[in-house]
Amino acid sequence: MAKTKTAETTKDVSEFILEFTDSEQKRKDSHELIKLMEQVSGFKAKMWGPSIIGFGTYHYKYASGHEGDAPLLGFSPRKAAISLYVSTGEPGQDEFLKNLGKFTMGKACIYVKKLSDINQDCLVELMKNTMTLTKERYT
Repeated sequence: MAKTKTAETTKDVSEFILEFTDSEQKRKDSHELIKLMEQVSGFKAKMWGPSIIGFGTYHYKYASGHEGDAPLLGFSPRKAAISLYVSTGEPGQDEFLKNLGKFTMGKACIYVKKLSDINQDCLVELMKNTMTLTKERYT
């Protein structure tokens, strides 16, 4: 079975932000997200793979037999948008998403151009919901 690329690393988070981000706004938003996600999750920011900042960890195992570890919450300050790794499309999340603000949604994440485009209170509730669902599903 193939090894997952998204494993926890020892790379320094602040150094990654400085090297990876392409604007002062993205650096500022990244540091704000770190504070927010550390507060909500109770975990310190760690690098996962080459470009994801993650908080906490859980172990998953799929019916296919594939298993591994992943962060409970995470984000990546990518060039096109900040990718927020939170649960999407789960029952009961419509209300959070309806009031979240300006974003687009992918299969496994939410994309925002800048943090000021979204309602941070809704984001906090979405993060809490993500952690609850993940712990229920994989515990």
